[in-house]
Amino acid sequence: MNSFGRIFRVSIFGESHGAVVGVVLDGCIPGIAISEADFMLDLDRRRGGTREGTTPRMEADQPEILSGVFKGTTTGAPLMIQFRNTSVRSEDYDSQRAIPRPGHADFVAGKKFGGFEDYRGGGHFSGRLTVCLVAAGVVAKKILQALAPEGSTPISSEAVIKTIGGESNPEKGIAEAVKAQDSVGGIIECTTHHVPLGLGEPFFDSAESLISHAVFSIPAIRGIEFGTGFAAASMKGSLHNDALMDETGQTSSNHSGGIVGGLTNGNPLVFRVAVKPTSSTPQTQESYNMETGNVESFKVKGRHDLCIALRVPVVLEAVTSAVLVDLLLLQHNKG
Repeated sequence: MNSFGRIFRVSIFGESHGAVVGVVLDGCIPGIAISEADFMLDLDRRRGGTREGTTPRMEADQPEILSGVFKGTTTGAPLMIQFRNTSVRSEDYDSQRAIPRPGHADFVAGKKFGGFEDYRGGGHFSGRLTVCLVAAGVVAKKILQALAPEGSTPISSEAVIKTIGGESNPEKGIAEAVKAQDSVGGIIECTTHHVPLGLGEPFFDSAESLISHAVFSIPAIRGIEFGTGFAAASMKGSLHNDALMDETGQTSSNHSGGIVGGLTNGNPLVFRVAVKPTSSTPQTQESYNMETGNVESFKVKGRHDLCIALRVPVVLEAVTSAVLVDLLLLQHNKG
């Protein structure tokens, strides 16, 4: 399915080399001031070609609001935003149609959809679609501000790169990838402050379940951990437990990452994700040629990120904000 959320519902559409990609947001509360200019700061953070290691494909990423806004504010009707694809080189993909690229969805998508899928640039499986998630995040952040009780600080998320190619210095990790002429991955940490107590709908819609679900919609994500994550497996329970300090739920530590029993506990919500090395590497690879029936050496054509992790932080913030808006609206409906 291409939709996510129960009240604040995010639906994405389009393909990497199609005419447009876009997003429809249902459940957007009315009266939120919004303009196309409001999207540009976060869109620029995701944009390729702005730093070494990102794709040379340069898209304007100019949002076009087609519905749901009237006289500068949201109407409560579905909000539709699209982005035109103007920098495409589809011929790069025609010549390699017979050889599914390792690490990409080429082979499995072809089998699932019987060869009818748009394979250019990865089609609907492309990281190009994350521009839609960022746009959804911009709207979600505005709703979080509007839903904050008077006099309180709105929920806000910040994602930062922790490592690139195993290096804590991202620039060093990129430099080594450039030198090796191979792609690399990274680890990104997202921290959300001012999260109220009790958000989450256990069992299956627990706070970490929904965040994880949304996070894995981002191409190239390979893992997620909350708080101490996998390190908790080697800790004693007496050390891992977060001792309560007062009636607001503040704790002396935050090994849980701000979620206990599937519910937010009022402490910072902290999680990290692992981003795989970009599958389209400059290196020569081998794959099965469906026309010749042989395993052959080949090089991937097209324009690709050497490290897609560089562009993921703002996308993480976006999906986290969308999940929290949905949980807040669910909570308000129960109130």
